[in-house]
Amino acid sequence: MGNDEAKRTAGYAAADRYVTSRMKVGMGTGSTAVWAIRRIGERLAAGEIAGVTGVATSSQSEIECQELGIPLRSMNDPEIGGRLDVTIDGADEIDPDRRLVKGGGGALLIEKIVAYASSRFVVVAEPSKLVDHLGMAFPVPLEVLPVARVPVMDALRRLGAEPVVRVAERKMGAVITDNGNILIDVRFLEPIDPVAMEASLSTIPGVLGNGLFTRVEPIVLIGHEDGSVAELGT
Repeated sequence: MGNDEAKRTAGYAAADRYVTSRMKVGMGTGSTAVWAIRRIGERLAAGEIAGVTGVATSSQSEIECQELGIPLRSMNDPEIGGRLDVTIDGADEIDPDRRLVKGGGGALLIEKIVAYASSRFVVVAEPSKLVDHLGMAFPVPLEVLPVARVPVMDALRRLGAEPVVRVAERKMGAVITDNGNILIDVRFLEPIDPVAMEASLSTIPGVLGNGLFTRVEPIVLIGHEDGSVAELGT
C-alpha cells in the first residue's frame, strides 16, 4: 500500500500545483499518472477549476477521463491547435539530469507527441524510478511497424543493444499498441548517452518512436509514502 500512496501523492500534487482553469492538459498513462487524472476530475466536479480540456495519451487515459467527465480532444482539434499548456505523465526511469525512459505501458509514441508539444511537462513518480543510467535496469521501448521487425532488431544489435519483441500476456503473440504496431524492448549492457541514443534510434527505418525522452526538461515530482513530495527541476 505504501507504493500506491507514493504514486497517489505525486499525482495529486501535480494536478493541484500545475492545472488551472481553461488549461489544455495532456493526460498521461500508467499507475501514477492515473492519480493526476482522478484528481483533475475531482477538482472539476468540486468547482475548484473549470474549462479544462484533455488530450489522452492512450485508451487507458481516455477511458479514465470519460468516466470522470473530463472533455477530450485530439492534438489536431482546432480547440487544441497542436499545443498544450501542460502534460502530466509518469516515467519508468529518471536519471540525474531528468532525462527519462517511458513506455512501459506501451503508449510511448503518443506520450512523446503530447509531451513535446507542451509548454510544461510534469513527471510524477515514486523514488524507485530514480536511476544513475537509463536503459540498463529497465528496457527502452520502441514502437515499430510490424513489417520492419527483423531489420529493426538487426540495427539495434549493431548499436550494442539487446532487443526483444514484447509478448502479450493471456494472448498469443506480440503486444499490439493503440496505433496497431509492435513494441521492441531494448536493453543496454553499458551506459549510453541518452541524447545521442534517442537521435540514433529515431533514424532506424520502421521505428516510429522510442522511449527515451531527452529533448524536454520536465518538472519531476517524487511522491513518498509519508505523503511528502520532492520537486526537481523548478
